[in-house]
Formats: sequence, structure tokens, C-alpha cells
Amino acid sequence: MNIGAHVRGGGTLIPSLAEGVALGADSIQIFTQSPRMWKPSLYSPEVLAAFREAQAQHPTVRETYCHATYLINLATADNDLFAKSVATLTHNLAVGRGMGAKGVILHVGSHKGGGFEHVITQIADAFRRALDTAERAPRDVEDCPILIENAAGAGGTVGRSLDEIEALIDACGGDERLGLCIDTQHLWASGVDYSTVEGTNALIADIDRRIGIERLRCLHLNDSKIELGGNRDRHANIDEGTIGSKGLAPLLGHPAVRDLPLLLEVPGDGDGPRAQDVTQARRVLAAGIALYDGTTSGKKSGTTTRVVTKESKKPAGKTKSAQKASGTAAAGKKNSVRGGKVETMTAKKVAKKTVKAPATKAAATKVTAKSAPTKTTTAPVKKAAAKKVSEGSVKKSSATKVAPKKTAKKKA
Repeated sequence: MNIGAHVRGGGTLIPSLAEGVALGADSIQIFTQSPRMWKPSLYSPEVLAAFREAQAQHPTVRETYCHATYLINLATADNDLFAKSVATLTHNLAVGRGMGAKGVILHVGSHKGGGFEHVITQIADAFRRALDTAERAPRDVEDCPILIENAAGAGGTVGRSLDEIEALIDACGGDERLGLCIDTQHLWASGVDYSTVEGTNALIADIDRRIGIERLRCLHLNDSKIELGGNRDRHANIDEGTIGSKGLAPLLGHPAVRDLPLLLEVPGDGDGPRAQDVTQARRVLAAGIALYDGTTSGKKSGTTTRVVTKESKKPAGKTKSAQKASGTAAAGKKNSVRGGKVETMTAKKVAKKTVKAPATKAAATKVTAKSAPTKTTTAPVKKAAAKKVSEGSVKKSSATKVAPKKTAKKKA
């Protein structure tokens, strides 16, 4: 289990690790500067190096994630705000790299009604500029990725659906330095119902098909004050909202998710996550794992969980036009992804993915898919495995003509 929590950073950053310990957290998330001020926090190389060493040697807090300031808006039509947003994202990313963080989580911003299709290119340009110009991580430390966070769907926010996040990554040519952070409250508010095993399976399949499950690096774990599809960013403590433990369990326990950092952003008593919230999150995760590995369905531990996808996911790191060219060559190949193996079927059959659950004390989920070679990479976010393109499958247009369809409505 990897239950994390948002904590205060502090001037030297190291105290944030102690706060994580006090909560009983396995991972932490911090702001690298005030979330509602443009003025950046400046950290000396010595401070960043001290934090990296403290994190690397910490016995219980495994990893740190950074959250970019809320003021950033890469979708704005205001040129001055756009320039300031790119500069701030670049600084946040440089600090994250200097800390040895596992990712910088970002709210992309809002087009304020101007239309998502009109801001794709400028957002992709902002991503490339920040990723290419931010100060690199020290030698032997991986450059952390930008993790795009899904939005709740209010006010023209970007990333309110998986379609939009897919389009942004495609517009960057499938850049390996872009990943995903799913917020459970935002997902619920945008109308995605994952409160059953069937609903979660459909969600995981959609993430894998559109974005690549290996790009999903962490989750923000929150209950919701808003009803399903309410399109507002309003977090609640677990079991004090409309999702509840029962609704969260299927997603948290899914084999593709259960070992990811689950970062609490709940309000607690007004100052953020408490130790009791971490404890409750562990209970929910355990209950979710039991849905797949336990006996609640009448099947003994070891049941294979399959995720059905309707089309093969395009390889990450390639533009859509490149995918067309490589589609035939990819036929017949089987490749594995994090958390399980993908088995491609014939043209008239649906591709099925068998996800392998990590071993638990009770038992381990069996994997029935045949072993397949994996592609590895040293990049912060692994390339999505190339999957077989079935005859008759829908081929997508080139990345220079991204026109994602608007789907379900989707933190300030």
C-alpha cells in the first residue's frame, strides 16, 4: 500500500518528510511555492541536495510529488498571463527536478469559454517550453515529468475528460515527459462513475486506450461534496461525501491502481489530511483489493481480472501520422504494460488485457495472458507499449490536426 498526503513544504523542504511521518503516510505532496502567489520560492542548490539525500534515505516516506501553483493558466487568451504561467511552470518544474520529485502535478487552466480546440497548440507549446528550458536534474537523478491532472469540468477548465488529455499529449507528439494524475473527486464531478468493479474496469480500459495506463503515475484521493456529474471542485473527507468508501473501493483496489501513490487532499479539520484520514484510506484500499482478490464475489483469491478495450492504444511517443505508418508492422506483437500484460486478438475479436495484481499476504492475482517482451526506457514516464492494430480498427488523424470530441463533463 502507498497512501500519501498533501503536507506543508517549509523553507528547507525537509520538514515536509517529518509531517508525512506524523500522518503515517508512505508518500507526500507539497507546493514548491505559495499556491496562490506568483512570487517563486528560491531554493539554493544546497537545500535541494539536502532534501534529495533525506528523501533517498528516508525509512518510511518513499517519494515526493510537487503540485504547481493554482495561478497557472496555459489556456488563457491573455498574452501576459500566458507568459507568466509558462515561466512559473518552468520554475516549479526546475524545483521538482532539483528535489528529485517523482512528478509536478498541474492544473492546465481554463479557456474561459473560448473552446478547447483553439488552445491545444498553445498548451502544447507551453509544455514543450517548460520541459525543455527548466533546469535539469542533477546527474543520476531523473527529470520528473509534468503530470496533467483531470479537471472537475467547471468554467471551461482544460482536462475535464480523457479525450482532452489525450489530445494534449498527442499534440506534443506523445512526449514521454508527460504523465497523468487522476483526482477521484474531479473524476466523479465530471460524471465518471467508477463506484462498481464494472465501472472501474471501463475507466481503466479507457485510460489505457486513450493515454496509456503506464502514464498514470499517482491519484489524488478525495471524497466529493458534489454529486456525480456536478462539475465543481469540492473535496470532502472520505465517507463525508457522495462517493464514500464503498464508491472509492473499486477504483483504489484495481490491480492497475492499487500500488500507485494515493495522495490525500481532503480538508481534514480545515488544515488538510489527518492521521485518521490516512488510516481510513488504508481501510478503503484493503476493501477494494478484496473485491478483486477476495471472496466477496464467491470466487477464491487468485481470480483473473480482465479489462476489455475496444481498440488498440497507440504507442506513446509517436505522432498520429507515425502511428498509421507503423500500424501494420505492429500487428502480431504482444507487449506488456505496468500492472499487467496486453494480449491482442484477431481483427473480429475485442482486445483483452489481463492485469496482474501484486502479491498480497492472502494470495496473488493470477495472470492468464501469455508472457510478452517489454520495452524499457530511462525516461521518467515509460513509453506506452505498441499494441496490435486490428483490421478495421479506427485510425486517428495526424497530430497536427487534433480535433478531440467533447465528452462527459468533467481543484482550484
